[in-house]
Amino acid sequence: QVQLVESGGGLVSPGGSLRLSCAASGVSLENFAVGWFRQTPGKEREMVACLGVVEGTTYYPQSVRGRFTITRDNGKNTAYLQMNRLNLGDSANYMCAAQYTGWGGCPLEFKSWGQGTQVTVSR
Repeated sequence: QVQLVESGGGLVSPGGSLRLSCAASGVSLENFAVGWFRQTPGKEREMVACLGVVEGTTYYPQSVRGRFTITRDNGKNTAYLQMNRLNLGDSANYMCAAQYTGWGGCPLEFKSWGQGTQVTVSR
């Protein structure tokens, strides 16, 4: 009964910032890799960040590298996605996902998903 609930989306101007939150229940994120994905209508879902369970294990695609940062707070059982210097191409529904890895890195598949939070970048 893993549940993930995203929050923090909204409307932001180009160049602005947002921080998304992913609150987990049913599991402790300490033992799970966390991924952030985004989905735009008409396009396939893409991963924008991943945080493994071992220290320093992260992944960002080129499109967001240097602008997005994924973190977790195990005490709050919450993961975050800090998004800076947002551009129009960042508009999407953002979803978090969690997966017990058993090895410490970012997994290829995620079993638990949140419902998403909308991010709209617009002038």
